[in-house]
Amino acid sequence: MRRNPAAVVSALFFAAAPGTVAALGPYLVGGWRTHEPFPGPIMVPLRVAGAILVAAGLAVLVHAFVRFVVEGLGTPMPVAPPERLVVGGLYRYVRNPMYVAILTAIIGQAMVFGDRGLLFYAVAVALAVWSFVHWYEEPDLRRRFGAAYDDYRAHVPGWWPRLRPFRP
Repeated sequence: MRRNPAAVVSALFFAAAPGTVAALGPYLVGGWRTHEPFPGPIMVPLRVAGAILVAAGLAVLVHAFVRFVVEGLGTPMPVAPPERLVVGGLYRYVRNPMYVAILTAIIGQAMVFGDRGLLFYAVAVALAVWSFVHWYEEPDLRRRFGAAYDDYRAHVPGWWPRLRPFRP
């Protein structure tokens, strides 16, 4: 796929998929209303830390989408996958930066709003994402990229970033 169409499709998919899971879902769960689950001044640093997590999650998500267009010549969408295995940028540290970013943003919102319901939502999303990755995405990547994916998978953790970048 050429870069311009991939960029447009990726932008639309960004709004549809991660936007639904990381923004609309939390809104539907808690209405983005603030709660005070802890007494006293602890909520201020908790909310600040949560806002940092939301911003970091968004930045990582944008970076990961850009990698798919620039490096992979495709999109994160399963129906328009990348032509090349994406192993650069943040993918050198963790195989699933998009999913980690989405979960980080949801947990950050739980902290910002003091909403315990969002923590349960994060667990439900994590289980759904892990299942999708395990049962669909990893077998598909193995079929499409073979030994290159096996080598990448052997060296880069799926969910917790490594400290040093992977160099294929």
